[in-house]
Amino acid sequence: MSKPVIAIVGRPNVGKSTLFNRITGGRVAIVDDMPGVTRDRMYRNGTWLSNHFTLIDTGGLEFEDEINTISKKVKLQVETAVDEADLIIFVVDGKIGLSPDDLTIATLLRKSGKPIILVVNKVDDFSNFQDYDFYKLGLGEPIGISAEHGKNIGDLLDQTMAALPHLSEEEFDEDIVKVAVIGKPNVGKSSLINKILGEDRVIVSNVPGTTRDAIDTYFEHEDQKFILIDTAGMRKKGKIHNPTERYSVIRSLRAIDRSDVALILIDSVEGVTEQDKKVAGYVHEAGKSSILVVNKWDLIEKDTKTMHEFDQKIRAELGFMQYAPTAYISALTGQRVMKLFELIRFVSEQANYRIPTPILNDFIRDIVAFTPPPTDKGNRLKILYVTQISVKPPSFRLFVNDPELFHFSYKRYVENQLRKTFGFEGNPIRLDISKRKET
Repeated sequence: MSKPVIAIVGRPNVGKSTLFNRITGGRVAIVDDMPGVTRDRMYRNGTWLSNHFTLIDTGGLEFEDEINTISKKVKLQVETAVDEADLIIFVVDGKIGLSPDDLTIATLLRKSGKPIILVVNKVDDFSNFQDYDFYKLGLGEPIGISAEHGKNIGDLLDQTMAALPHLSEEEFDEDIVKVAVIGKPNVGKSSLINKILGEDRVIVSNVPGTTRDAIDTYFEHEDQKFILIDTAGMRKKGKIHNPTERYSVIRSLRAIDRSDVALILIDSVEGVTEQDKKVAGYVHEAGKSSILVVNKWDLIEKDTKTMHEFDQKIRAELGFMQYAPTAYISALTGQRVMKLFELIRFVSEQANYRIPTPILNDFIRDIVAFTPPPTDKGNRLKILYVTQISVKPPSFRLFVNDPELFHFSYKRYVENQLRKTFGFEGNPIRLDISKRKET
């Protein structure tokens, strides 16, 4: 199921980005994270009490100078965020109080018809918090918070989760593999699906951004059922001019969320771009099976080393996705297109592979004996017990004497040994480190 989308909106300097970072834990944004003053939208994933969502930060809305170019761009970005969102968090300044711009923004937000939560930020003393003026916005009871100090954020998130509209979930048979075809515009996503289906069910055009929505198509291959999801191209915000293209990012992210396997298309002529890295980064964080599909391979002059050298470049650029297999195809000519399904089935099976706990603990004892954990000031990490807690992606909980002793390098060693012994090709591995007393 795709995650709900929440947009944070308000005037400049009311603390939107502080709240954004507070809720998401300050992690690196996946799509178009621009340092400094927020002008473009920024997207990050968030979690609250097992509820997963996508949060959008937006630039401050100002209405004093309508001819100011930056203000117009900010307004366009905010309008897009509101259109994309399932719920809006409207932030106002508790120290400055109600402003005329707040009233204007409230009017615009009400027209959206989306659920709105009014948040009064910068409230340091809740015993003297007076919210009477903010009722004039006509958005119900305001919630006082301090994003900087983390006060009342839990109550805000509780109310936010309760107010989110129910999102419908697609009903598919359990044995259907949902495959999202993703990548930047004009990389050949629709052409690939058309070649697979053998007919032009999806409009193909050399104009980037032709596909506006995610389109699902049922397909069977060698007795395996698939749903192919063609997504709108994910392009940089600065290159989006047509208003109908503005929603492509969220729709693509939602398509990834509800997929089992992501085919990440890369243009062989352009190589790996920054946008490719962001697309792949989202797939990785979402925990999806993935295949790096190099398209337009027919346009490349080749010798016996060309594919190997291109593979090395991909691994260098996408270091966090060393586990993802590569496939070299031409959607135009059909070269190696149908062989993709061997890989799709394989990585999907790997995502569902479960290791019995006794075998897993024997494995841990063996690798620890071969390479003992390093010591820190005389203290040595001890892995006491391990169990697999879930699949899709394969996730493991390791009970240790002291989680702080579990250095990143040894965590990487454990992951590499898991892959070497059990596979999990095409899938990220999650390791959860928990403290447990020795018996």
